Amino acid sequence: MTTSSLSPSLPNCLHKRLRAVRRIALSLAGGFAALTFAHAAFAAGGKLPVVAAENFYGDVIKQLGGDNVDVTSILSNPDQDPHLFEASPKTARALQNASLVVYNGADYDPWMAKLLGASKNAKRTVIVAADLVGKKAGDNPHLWYDPQTMPAVARAVAAALDSADPAHKPAYDANLAKFLASLQPIDSKVADLKGRYAKVPVTATEPVFGYMSDAIGLDMRNLSFQLATMNDTEASATDIAAFERDLHERRVHVLIYNSQATEALTKRMLKLAKDSKVPTMSVTETEPAGKHYQQWMLSQLDALDTALAAFK
Repeated sequence: MTTSSLSPSLPNCLHKRLRAVRRIALSLAGGFAALTFAHAAFAAGGKLPVVAAENFYGDVIKQLGGDNVDVTSILSNPDQDPHLFEASPKTARALQNASLVVYNGADYDPWMAKLLGASKNAKRTVIVAADLVGKKAGDNPHLWYDPQTMPAVARAVAAALDSADPAHKPAYDANLAKFLASLQPIDSKVADLKGRYAKVPVTATEPVFGYMSDAIGLDMRNLSFQLATMNDTEASATDIAAFERDLHERRVHVLIYNSQATEALTKRMLKLAKDSKVPTMSVTETEPAGKHYQQWMLSQLDALDTALAAFK
């Protein structure tokens, strides 16, 4: 089963993120009125000011822009649940000054649209990853786990940098080529795993790893349970029972869980997996400190390989 389109009946905004948007609207209601400075094309030191909603996009922008960009990543703490993020006036100021803004879309970070709408700037370029890969509200929003997403984002970012700073176009174009080449080990690992584990049944507490699972060809189970966890709603008794049965009877080879959102029910499933000797694998929604995007993806693919191989 694939997870790219989770459900056409999902609400347009996920419940956790809706609450965050409401909090942002209140906390920043008067914030933008106080922003009296004008947009500058370049930050101090002659660097292009860029804002990324999530740090994995910020990392890619930095790899493409090098010393010519000044990147601010809003979500950057791997120990924080991204769904519970609350923006601040500091975030608003960064967006007001940015020449380029990149965010995920597909209702993963709806607060970005809210902030951008309150901070008009005709000279600012905005790139939405979901728009680049044809995803919308109701689709799995964890787009950075789709091997097709980052090449599309990188090309769009490089084009935006070329336009904003043509003097450094040769450097941006060279960095784009280097970045795209650096993704090849990820593609190779995906192909290797697909060759060995296609159609192997696995399960997850949330659909964070869903696109990567699809790319490998795994048989992802318990999607209804995953949607309930992601949307901060209660899973049905039937879905919980099915999930527990898969673990207790070892119908799945790996349990994948989001280590940034381990609530009571997730902990319950992790304990059952341990008791049933079903290997587990943790994933995160935020790029860990000290790793580039490529290293992050490869490390999680290696962890999946280890977990799949451990099932006996």
